[in-house]
Amino acid sequence: MKRYAFIDVQNTASTAQQMLGFVVDWQKLCELLKNKKSCTEVYLYTGIDNGDLETAKEFDALSKTSCCVVKSKSIFSYKNKDLTVPLKCSGCALETVHMVDMGYTKKSNCDVELTVDVIEKSGPDVELLLFTGDGDFEYLIRKALDKEVSKVSIFSCADRYVKAGMTISRFSTKLRNLIAEKPAKVFYVPLKDIKDQIKKNISPII
Repeated sequence: MKRYAFIDVQNTASTAQQMLGFVVDWQKLCELLKNKKSCTEVYLYTGIDNGDLETAKEFDALSKTSCCVVKSKSIFSYKNKDLTVPLKCSGCALETVHMVDMGYTKKSNCDVELTVDVIEKSGPDVELLLFTGDGDFEYLIRKALDKEVSKVSIFSCADRYVKAGMTISRFSTKLRNLIAEKPAKVFYVPLKDIKDQIKKNISPII
């Protein structure tokens, strides 16, 4: 049995921080996957800001680690659609609208690279470990199953919570449905189960 891990770095990092309150130590994660999960290869897909030398150095070091393959792209920013909020004056009943600046989102799309690598590694007697909550990969998992992989484990956080009247979730409904549809082949693994083994030790600011 061969086991391969594929890590959507940005999705996993934001899930860990937003849902579980910790920063991932990628070196620790790779060591866990290699030594305790017996992965033949660990693939990391990440974006790096231009000028972010610290992150570039971190992933460059990982790329030189046995069994780790790092594929990176530059991060680009795009403007989020501004929100229009209707307002009504309680005194004069005058109706107006207020524009809320929704800022920018940073993104680096390595989905194609991840997809090609998964398909190339898929086959009988192969287990896939996929770190993401992105529903875009639901179709990819189905194609991997068509190639008769033994098992697919999805590491993420499927928790939901309500904030300011909105339900916050980092785990796609498509993936939830796929796991329910194929319980003998596709499994959900809570990221919090390995939190203590992969979290970065951050010194408090004094």
